[in-house]
Amino acid sequence: MPNQHGEFIWYELATDNADAAQHFYSAILGWQVTDSGQPGVDYRILHAPDEDTGEWRPIGGLMPLTEEMKQCGARPVWLGYIGVDDVDQTVAKVTALGGSVQMPAWDIPDVGRLAMVTDPQGTPFYVMRGHSDLTSLAFASDRPRVGHCAWNELATTAPEAAKAFYFEALGWTKDGEMDLGPMGAYEFIRHNGLIGAIMPKPDDMPVPMWHYYFRVADIDAALKAITEHGGQILHGPDEIPGGDFIVKGFDPQGALFALVGSRRA
Repeated sequence: MPNQHGEFIWYELATDNADAAQHFYSAILGWQVTDSGQPGVDYRILHAPDEDTGEWRPIGGLMPLTEEMKQCGARPVWLGYIGVDDVDQTVAKVTALGGSVQMPAWDIPDVGRLAMVTDPQGTPFYVMRGHSDLTSLAFASDRPRVGHCAWNELATTAPEAAKAFYFEALGWTKDGEMDLGPMGAYEFIRHNGLIGAIMPKPDDMPVPMWHYYFRVADIDAALKAITEHGGQILHGPDEIPGGDFIVKGFDPQGALFALVGSRRA
């Protein structure tokens, strides 16, 4: 992909009920979902609208957890893919910097090369070199895009160590911070524009993890859809600088998700 090394290029939901998850997120975010076409694999492609062209752009995937995955402790979760220039070199750097390899690098024909790794605090993510010649808009770095990811937020047990790891491995830089009071600092990440933030993990969060905020057109309509389709709201809507509102919740299968959007009323 033409995306720069270190850019988020894809988001993936692993879940124990793919049909129910597809129905839930389509109702909230308006995604269109298609089969990937990979023989013998239930992998579904999530599409969001491109307002510039009127076309639907792929922004992520949805896959069912296998019994083997669940026996190994896997639970429904959203994972992010970060584009890199060279997967094997990046994996080597990740391990040299204290991270670990969850799934060694492998190739998917006509898709790309990828690996699942963790940072030194155990937070998982993918690194990938895609074969597509189209720039990924899964993360809307240029402007607000409904249905696309708008913000990538890492809640971690060691913000300083996490910064050192990601900045060295992926070329990210810090761009200011916001004081969270007793919790510490909310530190903004820049990489070809603002891409998200790193913050201390709240006490009520069991493990360090990435949160991916997907944009909705109307945050109140999204709240209604969440409750009507079996989701659980944890926080929000909370207003953030700029006038948007954020919501965090659990989908019906237990995956934590986050939304951002405006309030029309």
